[in-house]
Amino acid sequence: MKGYVQIYTGNGKGKTTASLGLALRAAGAGLKVYIIQFLKKGDYSEIKALSRFENITIEQYGLGKFVKGKPSDEDIAAGAQGYLKLWEILKQNKHDVVIAEEANVAVTCNLISENELLSLIDAKPDNVELVITGRGATDRVIEKADLVTEMKEIKHYYRKGVTARVGIEK
Repeated sequence: MKGYVQIYTGNGKGKTTASLGLALRAAGAGLKVYIIQFLKKGDYSEIKALSRFENITIEQYGLGKFVKGKPSDEDIAAGAQGYLKLWEILKQNKHDVVIAEEANVAVTCNLISENELLSLIDAKPDNVELVITGRGATDRVIEKADLVTEMKEIKHYYRKGVTARVGIEK
């Protein structure tokens, strides 16, 4: 089966949800899935659920906090470690679907470079489906992709002070 590059970007809710829905579908079809989460750390509900699947691997390469302004040395080190792991996973070619959660944001925050993300796309084996999520996908990344979906916020209850709820947003 030919694999493609999918991008889920934009300022609206649903980028992670879309990619994890794809992971669930792929796992149900017997495909092997690897998910790397840049910037994230912690016991999210999706990690608890997806860890029940033998054919889904999830690893986090973040400090579990928002990167504002200049990233710390620890943030940069975590991003670099995640990038190297993603490169290794693609080279091994043992997974059918590889999901790089928040990789676009990792580029925006200067944890990895745009050229590094583009090189991962170039290194993707033909049979692997590569999914990249996060707001702020660059024009060059969008140009390289085969499918791009932009989630656009129309209205969000966060604006009324609703915080992330367990099982819905986290």
